[in-house]
Amino acid sequence: MVHKNFAAALLAATVGACSQIPETGSSPDSESQQTQETSPANNLEISSPISTEATPPPTDIWERLRRGFRLNHRTEDPKVQDYIAYFSRNEGYMSRVTERSRRYIFHVAEELEQANMPLELALLPIVESAYDPFAYSHAQASGMWQFIPATGRSFGLQQNWWYDGRRDVHESTRAAVKYFKYLFERFDGDWELTLAAYNAGEGTVRRSIERNRRRGQGTSFWEIKLPRETKRYVPQLLALAEVVSRPEHYKVPLHEVANEPYYARVNVGSQIDLSQAAELAQIELDELYLLNPGFNRWATDPNGNHHLLIPVESLERFESALEELPVEQRVTWERYTIARGDTLSTIARRYQTTISAIREANKLRNNNIRAGKTLLIPSASGPEGQYAYTVDQRVKQRQATDQGQRSSYTVQPGDSLWAISRKLKVSVKELAHWNSMAPGDTLRPGRTLVAYNGDSGSSNRTTRKLSYKVRNGDSLYRIANKFSIKIDDILRWNKIPKSKYLQPGQRLTLFVDSAHNS
Repeated sequence: MVHKNFAAALLAATVGACSQIPETGSSPDSESQQTQETSPANNLEISSPISTEATPPPTDIWERLRRGFRLNHRTEDPKVQDYIAYFSRNEGYMSRVTERSRRYIFHVAEELEQANMPLELALLPIVESAYDPFAYSHAQASGMWQFIPATGRSFGLQQNWWYDGRRDVHESTRAAVKYFKYLFERFDGDWELTLAAYNAGEGTVRRSIERNRRRGQGTSFWEIKLPRETKRYVPQLLALAEVVSRPEHYKVPLHEVANEPYYARVNVGSQIDLSQAAELAQIELDELYLLNPGFNRWATDPNGNHHLLIPVESLERFESALEELPVEQRVTWERYTIARGDTLSTIARRYQTTISAIREANKLRNNNIRAGKTLLIPSASGPEGQYAYTVDQRVKQRQATDQGQRSSYTVQPGDSLWAISRKLKVSVKELAHWNSMAPGDTLRPGRTLVAYNGDSGSSNRTTRKLSYKVRNGDSLYRIANKFSIKIDDILRWNKIPKSKYLQPGQRLTLFVDSAHNS
């Protein structure tokens, strides 16, 4: 439990931590703009600006982070040096992870600055997940910050069939900052121990400290005994921060990311089909999922979080279109006639929804239903394959890929996941998944990795939205046959009755397998 005087203790500890700013962890620009004075009374460093002119705000996110670096990067430590060399060698990896961070890292920096925390922490999702909000580990850790289920719940991250807050970019960052605050106080303002506890757990670090204390030994991160992963964890972050602080020196490319918001958070106020939300914002559905990876299914949680992250450039368009769309039209409803032997459970599975959602929509007091009666069922407006980032679709893609021929590879000194993936002709993401790793994990020479090759073309197919203009002589049968889709789907997607004839020039919305040659 956090103590009552938590805020005061945190502030005092943070000030203490700021008193050890090393040369390696600070920006060369910031060093030229200020001198350091030391107060003999309390040994605190006090910044004294040389000029009264205001420092212009940084134009890119990397300069902003550099100005907020406060940790000792310990470049003299062998493990830190090894990781600096690793990141310097793997230019492609650094370019990819920093590109992937572009949607999120500005907002992470904002949260950390508001909490008065070192901005090195904005690089921690690279260590944890390679800034992949869909990352999932063998230890059941999920999301950009890799919360395990129990810790996620402890810090307010809801997890249910519709939604997993551990993957929610906004909520998981808020929870991570809250967790950092808690650990920072528990470990007396020591950021290295705080980071170790974030990785290994508070109890593991605490027991190791007590063990050394009883033996009269040092209790810093560098002196206590910790799991091998944790002993690599802190040096990896410090090396990343050092590389970001001097990318030209280390010849490491950083993807250009503007120091400005990428998304805005909108309260939709009700459940909404994610495909429909993407259409309102006029963005790709995949982009909406990448900003809102917390949603497990084709729609937002009917009884939970109704917030969506929308690209700033699409915000005004989305809010205007949403305002004109009645709540009852934000999901598609199907009328289902209950058959003998049906249960709410089987119906819910068939329509990718939940029993509670069906009960609420039909005002049912319990789970009893009667054959012949009609139910209103919320259902996806597009075909299943269109929602490529849902839990079910990601599982299917993994299973389809894993059916290929298995091969193995023994890691050699100097190898990287990227280099091995090129040799095995697979993607880095696939290789990491097959071996229960995050793409940013370090490889140990001698470790055996597995990969799968074979015809997994079906798993690579994705359904895309297509606008089709009806031509003279077209019929529903002809269009369905042309695109290998069903007539009933065309009718449902376009909300037209079977009895209505198609008119030349009429526009139809179709969802077509992108592997189909139209």
